[in-house]
Amino acid sequence: MIKVYNTMSRSKEIFKPLKKNEVSIYCCGVTPYNAPHIGNARPFVIWDVIRRFFKKLGWKVRYIQNFTDVDDKIIKAANEAGVTWKDIAEKNIGIYFKSMDALNVRRADFYPKVSETMDDIIKMIAGLVDKNFAYVLDNGDVFYSVEQDKNYGKLSGRKLSDMLAGARVEVDERKRHPMDFALWKAAKPGEPFWESPWGKGRPGWHIECSTMSLKFLGEQFDFHGGGSDLIFPHHENEIAQSQAYLGDENSFARYWLHNGFITKGHEKLSKSDKKMVKQTKGFFTVEEVLKKYPGEVIRLLLLQTHYRNPLEFDEDRVIEAQEFFGKLAKAYRQLEDLTKKISAGEFIKDTSEKNFAITVSPAGGLVEEGERLLANFYAAMEDDFNTALAITHMFELSKEIGNYYAEFIDGKILPVKIDGDIILRVREIYLEMAEIIGIFEQPLPVEESEKKSDGEAELVNALMNIIISVRQEARAAKNWAVADKIRNELNAAGVIIEDTPQGAVWHRAT
Repeated sequence: MIKVYNTMSRSKEIFKPLKKNEVSIYCCGVTPYNAPHIGNARPFVIWDVIRRFFKKLGWKVRYIQNFTDVDDKIIKAANEAGVTWKDIAEKNIGIYFKSMDALNVRRADFYPKVSETMDDIIKMIAGLVDKNFAYVLDNGDVFYSVEQDKNYGKLSGRKLSDMLAGARVEVDERKRHPMDFALWKAAKPGEPFWESPWGKGRPGWHIECSTMSLKFLGEQFDFHGGGSDLIFPHHENEIAQSQAYLGDENSFARYWLHNGFITKGHEKLSKSDKKMVKQTKGFFTVEEVLKKYPGEVIRLLLLQTHYRNPLEFDEDRVIEAQEFFGKLAKAYRQLEDLTKKISAGEFIKDTSEKNFAITVSPAGGLVEEGERLLANFYAAMEDDFNTALAITHMFELSKEIGNYYAEFIDGKILPVKIDGDIILRVREIYLEMAEIIGIFEQPLPVEESEKKSDGEAELVNALMNIIISVRQEARAAKNWAVADKIRNELNAAGVIIEDTPQGAVWHRAT
């Protein structure tokens, strides 16, 4: 049973999809007037995990994310750079994809753009005008009339009479009500425009997402998501115009999920705040952060806090996340090493040769714990997609894996074939958790300890080759005393020499 916190009801609800084992999602995308910052990345990482979770459950997922490629800020950036609005948008969309790829965010099923959905936008605006939910000014501007909508404010819980306080409202005496919002803006000199029944112009901000979500997901769909700053006015206006257009107050999105802000010094991270950008000192955009830290570390950091809570972002937090990621990665490496040993036949088949009785299998205890933690992991995800709690269960399993591996390497565990099969199941469990969280999909950075270990291994191999060569020369000269002395002293040191038809080979004693 999956439960989600619905902003509309301000409560946690049992999720009931429109279609059994299918889920439809619309997430508000970026306005690509510059490179995405780390705050922009949070909702896309969150929805990527939600999408992975449903797919792992075997559900069919339809995920749409838009690009608002026609916007005041894009036009301003283009004019300042002396290029077209499309140049700016396409450049930053490219940066966006590169950044999200580095964070292991899988591509949406479709990325509609405002510029490519213009006919549909105009059609929806015309429908609102026809239904008297919108009005046209003499210059060709079109506004939505909030007073015509008796349910306006139901998402944010605000009353129309109280909305003016603290709202970003343009002073425009031509509007019938100060909270009326633009559906269509008449063209101004130097701006891109499209032909419409009201003259040349371009759409307002809110109408775009309504049109694109309805076009690609239908009149009703499961989830609508985005940052909590979008609750009002953007999502409030989306609901109003969509349900007015469809003539059904129960249409449009059924569950509204909003993630908390990423903060810096307890202030919302914002790329429009020049002071905030300056304070971050080149540690602001996703590109800048990725120059110093792996994408999977940043992804893990974004998921270690529940999506509805604010997340303080600074380099100290990233360093902590890197250390935590290193612990998870260590268990992954240990499982890979055990898997190699299983493939190499180091898990013996015949226990009678070793003269011991198996009473309790350490691997059996490990897989039991793994199954328990996997169930807890899924329970956390089912409870409002609690990635923070899910990750703690994965970390618990990583510690259990580490304990088993240490005993294995120290020779305290005599591995048998059945244990090998069990370890492979533990590996499946661990990787199942990792796949949903979205880590271990990139090459892991080599740790200093591993570099040192690799160097020591090369040295040991070189020395053993010299020792074996000296012993072989002694045997060839029939100097059995020297040959036996080398073998016996190596045996006492825990190294076994075996003479085979292909020559002498060595291995550590088990």
